[in-house]
Amino acid sequence: MLPRRIPKAPKRASRWRSQAHCNFVRSHECSTGCGGRPIEVAHVRLGSGAGISQKPDDWRTVSLCRDCHADQHRVGEATFWRGKDVEALIAAFCAASPRAAQIRDAQREREMA
Repeated sequence: MLPRRIPKAPKRASRWRSQAHCNFVRSHECSTGCGGRPIEVAHVRLGSGAGISQKPDDWRTVSLCRDCHADQHRVGEATFWRGKDVEALIAAFCAASPRAAQIRDAQREREMA
C-alpha cells in the first residue's frame, strides 16, 4: 500500500487577470513599430517574478503582431527586448488602461507581499 501523497503547494497564490485590459492592449498597433497584424497580447516575463511555466499578471502585457510575438518566444525575451525600454512600455499601457486603478492596487499589493 502506498503512503499518502504530499499535496503540491500552489506555484503562485493568484495572478491579476483582466479581459478589459487585454482588449485595450490588443487595440494598439505592434509595439515594435513593424505595422504587422493580427495583434496579440504578449506577456512580458522579464522582471515579473513569475517562475518557469507561469504566466505573469495581465498588466505586464504589450501589443505585438503575431510574427513579433512568435519571434519574442523564439529568440527569448532578453534578446527580443534588448535596446528597448519594455518597462516604460508596460507602464504606459497600465497608465492608459481602462483598469488603471485596479492595476495600481494590484501592483501595490505585490510590492507589500
